This record gives sequence, structure tokens and C-alpha cells, in this order.
Amino acid sequence: MKVTVLVGGVGGARFLLGVQHLLGLGQFAREPAQDHSLTAVVNVGDDAWMFGVRICPDLDTCMYTLGGGIDPERGWGHRNETWHAKEELAAYGVQPDWFGLGDRDLATHLVRSQMLRAGYPLSEVTEALCKRWSPGARLLPASDDRSETHVVITDPETGDRRAIHFQEWWVRYRAQVPTHSFAFVGADKATSGPGVTDAIADADVVLIAPSNPVVSIGAILAVPGIRGALRSTQAPVIGYSPIVFGKPLRGMADDCLKVIGVASTSEAVGGYYGPRSGVGILDGWLVHEGDDASIEGIDVRAVPLLMTDPAATAEMVRAGLEMAGLGP
Repeated sequence: MKVTVLVGGVGGARFLLGVQHLLGLGQFAREPAQDHSLTAVVNVGDDAWMFGVRICPDLDTCMYTLGGGIDPERGWGHRNETWHAKEELAAYGVQPDWFGLGDRDLATHLVRSQMLRAGYPLSEVTEALCKRWSPGARLLPASDDRSETHVVITDPETGDRRAIHFQEWWVRYRAQVPTHSFAFVGADKATSGPGVTDAIADADVVLIAPSNPVVSIGAILAVPGIRGALRSTQAPVIGYSPIVFGKPLRGMADDCLKVIGVASTSEAVGGYYGPRSGVGILDGWLVHEGDDASIEGIDVRAVPLLMTDPAATAEMVRAGLEMAGLGP
């Protein structure tokens, strides 16, 4: 079975663990080896240059999580991290002082930045970095081109409207400033990364992880060619609601949805993605048990959607495969 998943953030990485658990891939590999493959199309909208290095939070979170190196409590960054470089940067007064950069994590960013400056595209850099982690999945950046999420806010100090990078809005302000819109800077000139549309076209099933629908999945869909690939693939496209009883499973998806005028409900988010029988991307939509959702043109089913551990997440994945008429 060939499974392709659109992912972003900590929740998306944990969802990938559930796919691996169910299919016997990566750290859950079993004998005999399972004849399955997992490809993740990963959000690059959070990527940014800081301190002279290129930081790709979602790619790194997926790579560390699947490779067994993630900090288990934070859900991002290295386990056993130290912060000496961050402390020294602060002592020099270097900005931004609100972004945490761990020493072990810094090594990844240094290697990536060196390769990017040498002319390697992000997709090849990611492949090289994954050789160190052996994630048991193919991690594909949604694009090799710049396609960054920026946010138009009212500056809390000046009262003026200005655009800031998503990282500043998310990490520095925790989304708690007057916010007006999102912009995917560079997306109009970007192209989908190598292998991305093929992974969607050739899949037996495409899963939309319960990641932030606006700044994770939405940022992926903003890259030209990806939405079209989802609409034209012969594979069923099954999505997972990131909203459970009106609250996001993780992060601040509700704050993002509020900005674009979408309610924080499973029904509203499923409607935002829309059915493939219309102009949307979904064939099926899984919501948490007890949630009520009815969306014309989309098969909606309720199952437990709490990713308490890889085994529980694997059952979520199993439900999606069954909805698609498949089984591991």
C-alpha cells in the first residue's frame, strides 16, 4: 500500500507515527518487512531565516519524531537539548530574543543552511538530513521555493497594520494580537516540490492529517499544483478533523480559523476543505465520536480522534483506510 499524507506541525508528526505503527514501518518495523510505503508532503510555510540559518520547523519535527530524536514533552526540538547558544546570543543582544534555538537543533540548521547556500534545493537537503535519522518515510517539502506564511496584524505598540512572519505571530505573540489576514508570500511563484504531485497521483490513499487547516494544510494547498493533484488523483482523499468538541486537538487552530471566518467545528472545517464532487479536496471526513457533522458530498464518520499514543493513532488511521475501502 502506498500512503501519502499532507502534514504540518507536532500533530501531523504524531499522526505519521500512527501510520507507521499500523503499517509496520520505521521504528515499528516488524518481520517479515511490510510491503507498504509512506510519503509525507510537509508544510514549509513556517520556514524562516533566523540568526543566519534556515529553520524548517515542520520538516524537522517530522524528521525528529519519526527518527526517535524528538523531545517527548515539548513535541518539538531535540530530546536532551541544551540552550548555551541561545544564552550567548541573548548576552550579545541579538534579535529575535523570543525564538528558542537549541544547541543540538542548531546543528541541523547549520547543515541545511550550508547546503542551501551551496545551491542544493530544500528537497535534496531534506533527503540528506534524513540519512542521519532514518525516519522510515519519505519526507517531501511542499515546495523547494519560498512560500512563507505571513500575518497581517495591528502592531500592539504603534497601532499600525503591518505584516509579520508567522513565527513571530505564533511564538512571540501567541496569536494574541489583533489579526486581519494571512498571506502565503511567494506561493504564487512557487512550484510543488520534486515528487509531490507524483506522490499524490500514485498513492492508494491520500490522508489529510489533523494539522492546522489554515497555516499547515492551507499553506500546502497554497502551492500551485497541489490542490489540482488532490482533485485529480484516483486515490480516495480522507481528512481528519483537528477540532474536537469545538477545541483544536493541539495548538491554536481556533485562532487561525477565526481570522478567516470559519467556525471551530468539525463540520465547518470539513466544509472549508470541501468535497471533491464540488470544488474541494475531500472524499471522506473523520470527526471525533460525539461530534455532529453533515457535509454534502463528503462521507462523514465519527471515530475516536485523540492521539494519546501511536497505537491509538493507528486506529484512527485504520478507520481512514477502511473509509477508503482499504486495509493494511
